[in-house]
Amino acid sequence: MFCSKCGTQIPNGAAFCAACGQSVVGPVPPAAGIPAAPLVAAPARPISAFAPSIYAGFWLRFVAYVIDSILSGIVFGALLLMGIAIVGFSSLKNLVQGSESPDEFFAPEVIAIILLIAGVFLIMHWIYFAWMESSSNQGTLGKMALGLIVTDLYGNRITFARASGRFFAKIITGLIPLFIGYILAGITEKKQALHDMIASCLVLRKT
Repeated sequence: MFCSKCGTQIPNGAAFCAACGQSVVGPVPPAAGIPAAPLVAAPARPISAFAPSIYAGFWLRFVAYVIDSILSGIVFGALLLMGIAIVGFSSLKNLVQGSESPDEFFAPEVIAIILLIAGVFLIMHWIYFAWMESSSNQGTLGKMALGLIVTDLYGNRITFARASGRFFAKIITGLIPLFIGYILAGITEKKQALHDMIASCLVLRKT
């Protein structure tokens, strides 16, 4: 199937043309003895009017990120308290009071516990984002609260593998100075941050 507006090939099941944003109309059920009409791109609004209503901008995504960060912080705080409980409150108190040296406090086993907590938190963070964004909700709790969804370039639900790639691509986005990798979500045509471009994803507003 090809877009009737720009001629770009559209995969089966796509909600809109990835090149121009033209919405796609499904096949009309055939009457008896009459063949079904082929899929065509509907003569919808021009992209200049269509795009702002569908792509999620920088500030919407930022607020969603803040909500998810607060939730993540609660989880991390719980894990940190568990780690302190394992190390022992008395050891932490002695360190603060100066009765125990940092070298003794940060023994290999303590460092191992800290790394374990950090690793568990990273895995939980990854599973949370990848699982939620590839689920039927198509977004984390923060995105759901603001009516945002994550899709592929054709408006389809993404797989867990693609959602995982998008999550880890944020590491590259974070390495760009001055948060430019994230700011791209406010200035690019389809409001894509760098990790969205790497994973070929879009963040859309529900219509």
